[in-house]
Amino acid sequence: MTERASTNNTRLPSAVRDLATHLGVKPGHNRSTVTLTQTGRMKAKIDAKSWLAFTAEQSISTQTCAFDWRAQAGPFGVVSGRDALKDGEGRFDIMALGFIPIARAARSAALVRGELMRYLAELAWAPDAILKNTALRWREGGAGEILVGAGAGETAVEVVLSLDTEGRIAGAFAGDRPRSATAPFLPTPWRGRFSDYRRHEGRWLPFAGEVGWEIEGEEHLYWQARVERWGMN
Repeated sequence: MTERASTNNTRLPSAVRDLATHLGVKPGHNRSTVTLTQTGRMKAKIDAKSWLAFTAEQSISTQTCAFDWRAQAGPFGVVSGRDALKDGEGRFDIMALGFIPIARAARSAALVRGELMRYLAELAWAPDAILKNTALRWREGGAGEILVGAGAGETAVEVVLSLDTEGRIAGAFAGDRPRSATAPFLPTPWRGRFSDYRRHEGRWLPFAGEVGWEIEGEEHLYWQARVERWGMN
């Protein structure tokens, strides 16, 4: 572990160090990227009645706020999607046949905010980032809650992580995640839940997750998935 990372760990709130311990994270591990595969279903629109099955591969950095999620859906994977955050820039594309654009988000602060919130919410799948990513800002919340933030200026965000009785991440909540990457951005309460925790490669990881928007007091689930494979390199 580098001197910088060691110094950062000593400055973390005790609740954050406890969270890392409960998840099985050990200081000194040198691997910096999580890779995982998922199967699941999602909705093309919030009010859609039907679900679209997908398979996905994702990489998540444990040292910087970065991830790359690539999915295929539809018959023979004819529709592909990419949701990513790299070098401080967000990306969201949907393509048909691999080269026909269906949707593509333009660069904006709202897009970066949304992708940063996703990264923070998915720390349950990249728990080593709790100790290794020095760009994260932590503070203790109410009972069973820890707040984690990242970004600066107009892209600064914060997500509330809720813990279960075992001290593991059970959910993530942001009160103002942009529901659209183009104006109007529609800041909307957004919530994710994790379940089916298993001991895997020395860590406690959730093998199931779901995400939804809260609109006018009603929750609208739009994404559900299971982790099929998880590793680090």
